[in-house]
Amino acid sequence: MGALFSDLQSTVYRLSFCVVYHYIIQNGTRIWGHCKDLERSFSRSRGFVHPGIKIAAADQYGLGLIASQHIPKGSHLIALPNHIPLRFPNHNHNSGFIFNQLAHRVPEELWAMRLGLKLLKERAMVGSFWWPYISNLPETYDVPIFFPADDIKNLQYAPLLHQVNKRCRFLLEFEKEVSRILENVTPDDHPFGCQSIEASSLGWAMSAVSSRAFRLHGERLPDGTHVSVPMMLPLIDMCNHSFDSNAQIVQEQDIKNPNMLVKVVAETHIRQDDQVVLNYGCLSNDFFLLDYGFVIPSNPYDCIELKYDGALLDAASMTAGITSPNFSSPLPWQQKILSQLSLHGEAASLKVSLGGPELVDGRLLAALRVLLASNMETVKKQDLSSLRSFSTQAPAPLGLSNEIAVLRTIIALCVIALGHFPTKLMEDEAVLKGGASGSTRLAAQYRIEKKSVIIGVMQNLTRKVKILMSKESESV
Repeated sequence: MGALFSDLQSTVYRLSFCVVYHYIIQNGTRIWGHCKDLERSFSRSRGFVHPGIKIAAADQYGLGLIASQHIPKGSHLIALPNHIPLRFPNHNHNSGFIFNQLAHRVPEELWAMRLGLKLLKERAMVGSFWWPYISNLPETYDVPIFFPADDIKNLQYAPLLHQVNKRCRFLLEFEKEVSRILENVTPDDHPFGCQSIEASSLGWAMSAVSSRAFRLHGERLPDGTHVSVPMMLPLIDMCNHSFDSNAQIVQEQDIKNPNMLVKVVAETHIRQDDQVVLNYGCLSNDFFLLDYGFVIPSNPYDCIELKYDGALLDAASMTAGITSPNFSSPLPWQQKILSQLSLHGEAASLKVSLGGPELVDGRLLAALRVLLASNMETVKKQDLSSLRSFSTQAPAPLGLSNEIAVLRTIIALCVIALGHFPTKLMEDEAVLKGGASGSTRLAAQYRIEKKSVIIGVMQNLTRKVKILMSKESESV
């Protein structure tokens, strides 16, 4: 797939427009440099910006929102009326037959591309309401679809490579689809002002949305509920991410006004010179890198994905010195329990994980406990919930010997998973110390964090095994 990635990378420089930071740089003093002017700009659209908020450089994240004074908890920081967020048109809006035809060609899972089409449409529209916002968007994004082929390959993690590959293929194929549909469209009906729409501009739009949009309540249904839809929120989307956020997005609706007001409210007291940060979600580094273009060090929600596979478990058990497991050929009663765990049969879902808040995927833990159990009656006394549970303090549901064998097998799985990375941790750290920048640095950071997750699981389980072995020796 190297050629695919190279083709997409080479076209990034052939954008049909030039969105740069000149708007901020040239007009910063007039609009962005002073919060009073910024507040007046938003006020004209019936919006609000707290006078203690400014736009400034924010550490490694580039520009962000900074408090220029102490701001009390509960303060309203930003308020956007219903007409300011940029969202995909709902079924009541007349967006044009051609535009809707293109949008319906986008798979539901790539929702960012649907809103991205709206972004491209507004970008091409003379006098668009959102042009000042669009002109502030970055020219490029540090997401893997724009990495050079070597740096994509150097991510070294199959689940992420699969997603990057999938998105690149989609962009190249969708470029052809767009070109085919627009080939004979008249200028009056052209949704993008007769601009050429290539994989590079499609990738830019999709990345702009995936890295900046928030999923909020959108269209109101007849029963009074609201459909959750992605929206791009001018200025709000300059808030950087933190799991320890000091602000949150809330939506308010006046009883007399069906339109929604989107606000950012201070969750805590915000000190002068602190960033205003939101929690983008409890996500793994896969999502942060794929959609946002950054990696969170020591991310507590990061994990690695494995395929539940009998042959892989056999190899792990051999590495751990476990004898006579039934991984490749489970007994009928074990197959029944594995089916209940969705790890056996036609409806099986074989993706399991290590790391994150659970540390060990509950389905994997239950499966290993069952397959390493010697007594069917002992297993049947336990429910699936107890078989799936794991805690450093919790007792072993099927006995100490069983639990030790299970944890040793998982540790061996970790060793095998580490071995699938072509580079060693010390080599990755040397890349960072060598001053690598851009996508090369991001790829190295990503590898380091994935390997750290595996090592962390091994360390936790090794401590648990030592405790269990100590208890086992005391009981003899």
